Amino acid sequence: MPAAPIAPIVITDTDGTEFSLPTRRSARARRMLLRVDPARGGPELVLPAGVAPEVGADFARRHLGWLRLRLARLPARIGFVDGAEIPILGVPHRIRHRPDQRGGVWRLVDPDGSAELHAAGHGEHLARRVTDFLKAEARREIAPRARAHAAGLGRAVGRITVRDTASRWGSCSARGDLSFSWRLMLAPEPVLDYVVAHEAAHLVEMNHSPRFWRLVERLMPGYQAERAWLKRHGGKLHAYG
Repeated sequence: MPAAPIAPIVITDTDGTEFSLPTRRSARARRMLLRVDPARGGPELVLPAGVAPEVGADFARRHLGWLRLRLARLPARIGFVDGAEIPILGVPHRIRHRPDQRGGVWRLVDPDGSAELHAAGHGEHLARRVTDFLKAEARREIAPRARAHAAGLGRAVGRITVRDTASRWGSCSARGDLSFSWRLMLAPEPVLDYVVAHEAAHLVEMNHSPRFWRLVERLMPGYQAERAWLKRHGGKLHAYG
């Protein structure tokens, strides 16, 4: 059963600062949960079935110190606007709005090595055009890597999709369909390749057993560095856009 949203709970800190907590009720939750989600850019309170909102509000108040600290650590949001710098496969690109041009979105590398991402069209469509470009690039980068990794394990891939997922960088279904976050295009290329190899290994082992990790090592020797990078910096990828 999907989680049911309820009215946000508003709590007040000792200095008068108000926090509006998006709140949802989850039939699966066994205890109250207060978390800060980088993908959403803010906090969320999860209540198990039968727990009154007033009890949830009291729980949140007791953890205000933790909440303030986590919110302060959230990376600053970087919109897809003219002049913003975003990493594409780890390479910094400056977004340049080109309303006088046609042709959608394209990359341009200057002789000095600096890279830019040019986007034509009206300004109100700039963010969407950049997002669509990154999604298309993610499909182009990921699909052949997924098929190659799967072939290396003697497996075939089903459908390959690219989405904007909040909690997973990739997933593998029992039918062999693979799904990935387009935000992997904002990570260094080896990190993207690690996630693809990780999901390809699930075509053989639908778990995280030692045998599974040996398969990942076989596909990408030394994957531990990329795995560590994603754990350390992955939250920042949700700050873009």
